[in-house]
Amino acid sequence: MAETATGDTLAALQAQAQERLLACGRLLEAGVRIIDPATTYVEPGVEIGAGTEIRPNTTIGGSSVIGARCTIGPNAVITDSRIGDDCAVTASVLEGAVLEPRVEVGPFSHLRPGSHLEAGVHVGNFVEVKASRLGRGTKVGHFSYLGDAEVGAEVNIGAGTVTCNYDGEKKSVTVIGDRAFVGSDTMLVAPVRLGEGASTGAGAVVTEDVPAGARVAGVPARSLSGQARRQVRKQGG
Repeated sequence: MAETATGDTLAALQAQAQERLLACGRLLEAGVRIIDPATTYVEPGVEIGAGTEIRPNTTIGGSSVIGARCTIGPNAVITDSRIGDDCAVTASVLEGAVLEPRVEVGPFSHLRPGSHLEAGVHVGNFVEVKASRLGRGTKVGHFSYLGDAEVGAEVNIGAGTVTCNYDGEKKSVTVIGDRAFVGSDTMLVAPVRLGEGASTGAGAVVTEDVPAGARVAGVPARSLSGQARRQVRKQGG
């Protein structure tokens, strides 16, 4: 009986492996480049455009659709996500996310459900995004959390930035205007709004709305003027 069970298990595993390789074969015929089919897992129903390269140890599942000329992996896990043309996702996890064309993600980032990255957005290493929209050309280089946020276009998010969206009872929204500059280690305590072209100094804790074009720094963040304004330009981001 044990030998029969073992034989059935091996047969099932062989069938699964064969099915996976056939799926990879269909993608190859459609113009998708798969570096290592033995370590690539693509569920039935996934759509991938011609010219896209899938690198080793990548899993793509659910209702995912990936555009043309993308680079996916290595070590990417993508579920129920839509990825536009000419995107790159490296060693990152995407769940229910939308990427418009020319978006870069990773390595080691996590896009959770409701994440929408507009064209040309860059999300670097160790960034988590949840239920947030990032405007065209915005950059989040590293070590940041954006949750329940509405971020405009051409915004710079400095390293260590956190949207403090949960007060223990409810989630609140952070709004960041176009071309804002968020300095390193800024805490944005929602609900809060950072106006268009506004900026924060490194380590700022923003608890009140910041008008368009204003510069704030400190704990809690306060408006800067004169010499303080010149100093904040030197702070990292």
